Amino acid sequence: MSDRWTPASWRQKPARHIPSDYPDPAALAETETRMRALPPLVFAGEARQLKQRLATVAAGQAFLLQGGDCAESFKEFHADNIRDTFRLLLQMAVVLTFAGGKPVVKVGRIAGQFAKPRSEPIETIDGVTLPSYRGDNINGQDFDPVSRAPDPNRLMQAYSQSASTLNLLRAFAGGGYADLYNVHRWTLGFVEGSPQGARYRELADKISETLDFMAAIGLTPERQPDLRQVEFYTSHEALLLGYEEAMTRVDSTSGDWYDTSAHMLWIGERTRQLDGAHIEFMRGVRNPIGVKCGPTMEPDDLLRLIEALNPANEPGRLTLIGRFGADKVRDRLPALMAATVRAGQNVVWSIDPMHGNTLKAANGYKTRPFDRILSEVKGFIEVAGAEGAHPGGVHLEMTGQNVTECLGGARALSEADLSDRYHTHCDPRLNADQALELAFLIAEKLKATRTGADLLRAG
Repeated sequence: MSDRWTPASWRQKPARHIPSDYPDPAALAETETRMRALPPLVFAGEARQLKQRLATVAAGQAFLLQGGDCAESFKEFHADNIRDTFRLLLQMAVVLTFAGGKPVVKVGRIAGQFAKPRSEPIETIDGVTLPSYRGDNINGQDFDPVSRAPDPNRLMQAYSQSASTLNLLRAFAGGGYADLYNVHRWTLGFVEGSPQGARYRELADKISETLDFMAAIGLTPERQPDLRQVEFYTSHEALLLGYEEAMTRVDSTSGDWYDTSAHMLWIGERTRQLDGAHIEFMRGVRNPIGVKCGPTMEPDDLLRLIEALNPANEPGRLTLIGRFGADKVRDRLPALMAATVRAGQNVVWSIDPMHGNTLKAANGYKTRPFDRILSEVKGFIEVAGAEGAHPGGVHLEMTGQNVTECLGGARALSEADLSDRYHTHCDPRLNADQALELAFLIAEKLKATRTGADLLRAG
């Protein structure tokens, strides 16, 4: 791999899952040129701050919660949807913070998560073949030639929607909506309404007692502004590299290149080829970055990727996001985790329990069983304990809306329920109740792990 890097050097490498069939390549180039003059969506200083927070995760002193839509859409863009997903992440973070005894770094799959890799570039229905739907910033979901043609104007619409989303998130994060006491009251409502509420009430009551004690000694939002605001960061898969290149700027403070489309970016399982365009692009930007690691990855391959993306072994720079499936995580993860521990790599290990647990229901809906999602998370935590690594975080496809896309959970959604509110543009998401329930169950596992470690040290 050549040491000479520019924001455009990826164009000399093989690029997978980037559409090459724009009807008017000149219009695409003109749009990317216009985007280079647009204001940044995020700032280099914010990305550096997130890298510092992730360094504490790598050191075992914090936990990463990353979640949001599988793919954002233009049609479902609404302030209420943004608010509800933000609120859900805050609720999950409070539960995980209390049980794990560590701060939670909150990163949304939001304000830029549009493009999606697809298994096949084309789709055939009733004898008609058209380009596959690749995400709203590339083409449309309607099955007709006009909608499925890649359109560079969609890049500008995605930028505008991302900017509006970020403005709203910043207002929520700093304007009092994130008040810790409010967040916990929302969670108490979930506990009261859940069929499994009795199981979660003990933890919820302990959080209530803690907040009551804080209020008694004067630690209230009115006296401590930090209790009314949170740090919240954005992320997406850096798939459409022309867009990412156009959003990459030199930071005036450090002189380094930052991709200002998001605080954190990741490389997908399908685009992590060492000699490919996505690795080439990501090695040169100074944002914190992630790599999805699936069941076909071997330890030597992982170590070569780490060397390419984080040669200085900088803490907080690189997050490894496992996505194995409940049936493979205990077999395939240990060797990868052990390799990073032996090599002394300062990486965050996180788990994506969604993508390896996708199946098709008998009625044709693509779905994910809650029990398999939970099983993969538990397997991840157990493997980390056995290999001497920190189970650093979870990466979830979820929404604050009451959708019916994943099976199971406390309300026992069945295949017959999927058609009620199946709204996803791509992959099935946990709904609000399922996601918060998962947070409580992960909290139980983290608390048991922490208690066991404390007993070992005491012994």
